[in-house]
Amino acid sequence: MHRGPGGPPGAAVEKAKNFRGTLRKLLSYIGSYRFGVLAVLIFAVGSTIFNISGPKILSKSITILYEGLVAKLSGTGAIDFARIGKILLLLLGIYLLSAGFAFIQGWIMTGITQKVCFRMRREISEKINRLPLGYFESRTVGEVLSRITNDVDTLGQSLNQSVTQLITSVTTIVGVLIMMLTISPLMTLIALVILPVSLLFVMLVVRISQKYFRAQQKYLGDINGQIEETFSGHNVVRVFNQEERTENSFNKTNDKLYESAWKSQFLSGLMHPLMQFVGNLGYVGVAVAGSMLAVTGAITVGDIQAFIQYVRNFTQPITQLAQVSNMLQSMAAAAERVFEFLDEKEEDQTVEHPASITDIQGAVQFDHVKFGYDPRKPVIHDFTCDVKPGQMVAIVGPTGAGKTTMVKLLMRFYDVDSGAIRLDGHDVREFNRSNLREGFGMVLQDTWLFKGTIMENIRYGRLDATDEEVIAAAKAAHADHFIQTLPGGYQMELNEEISNVSQGQKQLLTIARAILADNPVLILDEATSSVDTRTEALIQSAMNRLMEGRTSFVIAHRLSTIREADMILVMRDGDIVEQGTHHELLDRGGFYAELYNSQFAS
Repeated sequence: MHRGPGGPPGAAVEKAKNFRGTLRKLLSYIGSYRFGVLAVLIFAVGSTIFNISGPKILSKSITILYEGLVAKLSGTGAIDFARIGKILLLLLGIYLLSAGFAFIQGWIMTGITQKVCFRMRREISEKINRLPLGYFESRTVGEVLSRITNDVDTLGQSLNQSVTQLITSVTTIVGVLIMMLTISPLMTLIALVILPVSLLFVMLVVRISQKYFRAQQKYLGDINGQIEETFSGHNVVRVFNQEERTENSFNKTNDKLYESAWKSQFLSGLMHPLMQFVGNLGYVGVAVAGSMLAVTGAITVGDIQAFIQYVRNFTQPITQLAQVSNMLQSMAAAAERVFEFLDEKEEDQTVEHPASITDIQGAVQFDHVKFGYDPRKPVIHDFTCDVKPGQMVAIVGPTGAGKTTMVKLLMRFYDVDSGAIRLDGHDVREFNRSNLREGFGMVLQDTWLFKGTIMENIRYGRLDATDEEVIAAAKAAHADHFIQTLPGGYQMELNEEISNVSQGQKQLLTIARAILADNPVLILDEATSSVDTRTEALIQSAMNRLMEGRTSFVIAHRLSTIREADMILVMRDGDIVEQGTHHELLDRGGFYAELYNSQFAS
């Protein structure tokens, strides 16, 4: 659990691995806004100085009031209300200036932090498009999303609060100390004695409460995990009658969370009354010393009042600095994760003299390809195959044989360790990545549709397509009929709540999208694995139309869908073990025949 910048003292705050290095990097990052930061510094210091000068000015009016009252009672004079009025008007003007400066610095600082957040989100978004596929396959979606949402938000919030808080707290401490010394060095010394006592109490409470805060975070994470696991698999829990066991496990963790939570919260709650008690002792000492000095005429009554106000103002920024320390730690930890992401190794997007993607015929050659996600553990050992333009090539084999890996290599989501993959005689590494992928259309097992109309989802294949071309693509994919039955037809909005569009119908929409894109090379990866037999026949008909005149690579577990393939590549353990047409492979009675017969043995 992350408490955020305003967590209580003693709460565990996430720390950066390299605090100084990250802070330097962040300062360099916001260097383009240095004039704005300088303006924030000037206005924040100005606002604090005006605010600090208030009690000193107010003390003069109190002294005039006191002396006038004494003179009136003794019959030697009267209260000078005109002079008091001028002083109070001056004080009002100073406080208005202070508030104005604070407003301006807050406005500028908010603008700077939001610009920094905007720039970071933009750079993260651009970075995502330059990162290799391997980065995303080795991390969860939530982890990547956290960088662009939680981390940037935490950074912005902490930066906005910590910079101004740091400036005002330091300025207040220095300014108040100077003002206290100008009134009375002796009273200042008495006031400063309370600081070590306060720090001693704070350190003692923090030291004891820290372990309970850590335990609270641990058990809170455990209980969140249990709740998520239990409710996501609630049906399974009920089926196996494990409600009582699950409840007992939850109660044990909940008891531990309660124990650590009340101790941590109680101890952190002691901080304020302890500080207040020590502070009140300081006020008593200041009042006694001030009275003695006032009697001797060393200081005025107004000075005593001003000094007590300064003592109050002196302890507050010290507490704020402790909070700033927590905010800086949170900010550095968030910034470190963002910079780690921005510093990730990118894949090369362009080449010096790129091959042209125009007039691609679709001839593909795999020449002794070797590849491993970990170079020490090859997945593809020696893959060689020649595919002529317009051929339908099926890739079959057991799970983990390397079928999808070959497709990823073809589209340069990864580069081969040795050997080469050629498209129309050109090594795929001779193309700019984006240009190369323009030559490929893809239909995957997992349909991807975004929030928008059906028309917009199909048009994603070619953004400049007319409505007539979109409808023609839908008809070719056998999707037009079911689209017309939906409320709104092609203008119906698709989102997560839409339940009247089946998995098979979504697949037809992605096929329509691929038809509209009209790419010379097609990749169909398990496109019919999650639909019923009737829908499969419909999708198969749409895919047959899609593959007409195009080089097609079809990855399939259902071998009934690839009987008409021009070439079937049978893979096992990263190598092609058999190659031929459906009937040729069945006649050989080898590994393909075993796979086929195992599916249709009944």
